[in-house]
Amino acid sequence: QVQLVESGGGLVQAGGSLRLSCVAFGNIFSINAMGWSRQAPGKQRELVARITTDGYTTYADSVKGRFTISRDNVKNTVYLQMNGLKFEDTAVYYCNADLRLPGLSVISPYWGQGTQVTVSS
Repeated sequence: QVQLVESGGGLVQAGGSLRLSCVAFGNIFSINAMGWSRQAPGKQRELVARITTDGYTTYADSVKGRFTISRDNVKNTVYLQMNGLKFEDTAVYYCNADLRLPGLSVISPYWGQGTQVTVSS
């Protein structure tokens, strides 16, 4: 069984920082791209940042210059460093990873349960 487990969410004042972590557990053959998405109340889930196996990153325009995504391939972990947080960053943040399981040729997306980030104005 494969699980993605996020941590690091919480309550922070505007202008503050948080660092999210997500670890992929289980019987995994390989991990391709990893990323973070978020969903605010009443809004659709949106991609925040994504990172490939060789470190190529993409960001939503709304977080460029403030958020940094990174990964540790040895630890099967992806991070999201969030600086200069704004009220509009308040959302549930979800980790995702494109995984290949042993014995399978397909790569499938997996999602974590989400971690709440609340920014007070």
